[in-house]
Amino acid sequence: MHKCVGGLDRRYDPARIAAVIATAAPDVVLLQEVGQKGRWYRGERQVDVLGDALGFLHRSYFVNVRFGPRRGEYGNAILSRLPIASTENIDLTVPQKKARSGLHAELRLPTSPGHTRTLHVFNLHLGLGEAERRAQLERLLRSPAMQSIQANTPVLVAGDFNDVWGSLGKSTLAPIGFRGPARALRTFPAWAPLRALDAMYVRGDVEMRALERLRGHGVRTASDHVPLVADLHLAAP
Repeated sequence: MHKCVGGLDRRYDPARIAAVIATAAPDVVLLQEVGQKGRWYRGERQVDVLGDALGFLHRSYFVNVRFGPRRGEYGNAILSRLPIASTENIDLTVPQKKARSGLHAELRLPTSPGHTRTLHVFNLHLGLGEAERRAQLERLLRSPAMQSIQANTPVLVAGDFNDVWGSLGKSTLAPIGFRGPARALRTFPAWAPLRALDAMYVRGDVEMRALERLRGHGVRTASDHVPLVADLHLAAP
């Protein structure tokens, strides 16, 4: 979300980001480049500004990059209408490169009266180099958080893959059972999308019935990426 700074006008406007998210009426939101503390951002903690504006009571946030009092710091966030049972940050930083991570949250989803099922959500923001991205995704797959998940347990891996060539998911995630869209959706730059940098993949007892780019007023100006919206359905336990 580019720290709530517009990709074209460079104007800081959290309300514009909130309005774009609200058009999708989502249950869960995965955000990258969520800022806080800097004078550029009026000292605001954006995960709470957006969470309060949109009515998300359950939130997870972890800072990856720290600059200073002017530019503040930023990281990944998950907003959820459903309870977050646990959350952790997984360090994916490659030596000599910018700090990167994956934010993991376990969500409790009701399946029937008195019953719930866990959905594991991994929110990623990968690096700019092809070899760097591949190493980061492989590290995520080797992490204890991912290794402990059974094959049929619902998992969502999504975010800003920075996948310039659109091949990372097919070569790394698909061979171990993850499923993604048949055609990658171009999301960057928002005002004239040319690259499919952002993606979503699922595994286990969860079906991605639809995946599309969000459309509507403000979508192409609020940030430098166009948001993706997915319709996910979980099987009963």
